[in-house]
Amino acid sequence: MENSKNYHDAQNNLNTMKMREVASTLPSFCKDFFRGIQEYTSSRTRLAYAYDLRVFFEFIHTENKSCSHMELKDFPLSILDQITREDIEEYLDYITYYIKDGKEYSNNERGKKRKLSALKSFYNYFFCAELIKTNPAALVPLPKQHEKEIVRLDVDEVAILLDQVEDGEKLTKNQLKYHNKTKIRDVALLTLLLGTGIRVSECVGLDIGDIDFKNNGIKIRRKGGYETVIYFSEEVAEALSDYLEKRYHMIPLEGHENALFLSMQNRRITVRAVENLVKKYASNVTGLKKITPHKLRSTYGTALYRETGDIYLVADVLGHKDVNTTRKHYAALEDNRRRMAAKAVQLREK
Repeated sequence: MENSKNYHDAQNNLNTMKMREVASTLPSFCKDFFRGIQEYTSSRTRLAYAYDLRVFFEFIHTENKSCSHMELKDFPLSILDQITREDIEEYLDYITYYIKDGKEYSNNERGKKRKLSALKSFYNYFFCAELIKTNPAALVPLPKQHEKEIVRLDVDEVAILLDQVEDGEKLTKNQLKYHNKTKIRDVALLTLLLGTGIRVSECVGLDIGDIDFKNNGIKIRRKGGYETVIYFSEEVAEALSDYLEKRYHMIPLEGHENALFLSMQNRRITVRAVENLVKKYASNVTGLKKITPHKLRSTYGTALYRETGDIYLVADVLGHKDVNTTRKHYAALEDNRRRMAAKAVQLREK
């Protein structure tokens, strides 16, 4: 059961338990790797690595003749020195599309890059510890990733979306029954996402005590586990206040007493539930772009950058560790500003 005071700790514990479960199916030396990277990686990252390594070792077990006679869990560490660059390149080709237990799987450039990055970290750990002699993963370049155009809402689209959340005009009869009960919550939740740019995981992890109306700030836990305060506008404050009036009269389930946003079952709302409600409202607006919670974050980042022109501020507020990540996302806007710079300085009066 979730302890509402420690939502993020509960998520970390859940990820850790899942990671151990997956790790128990891997060669025993993998546990040394997970222990070794524990201090500088998140539980979510380690779980993703565990899943990715399982796909890799299952491929090696099936395709590599020298490994097929052994149980996967019995692979010795020395097996890593027998794996070649060609094996890893074949693995990347394999994961483009494969079938396992009757289910189809595929990986695009982003998926391949993530899986190869996991393998690079894995090999690097044992190579730097001088426990293996070769590092074939280091010889394989990361797939070139073509950046997708960032989808964001225009100002009028933001207003249309929020209007739809408030009036539910195009919802079905069945959806309207629930809408009457969740409207105030949904308006507050989407206004908060659009007005602060916080991640959905940060939003669902909020407790009532994390809101400070005196300074119009919310305390959130970022991806890396550190806490920070993000400030919000009067518009967001008003939506949150309206919701809290209702929230204080709700009776949460045990363990969810402090959660800010509750589901219809009076539990802390989940990331999936937020994704579904954004999809529900956006799909009922004619001509609206395909919207996910992350697009709401991009919308806020774009608006903030247009207003301030400060890429470092945008990076800080969005919680990007590297400003280059932010710059990559808002490159088109930066280019427009550089074009403006050409007209801003006049050398001689005409």
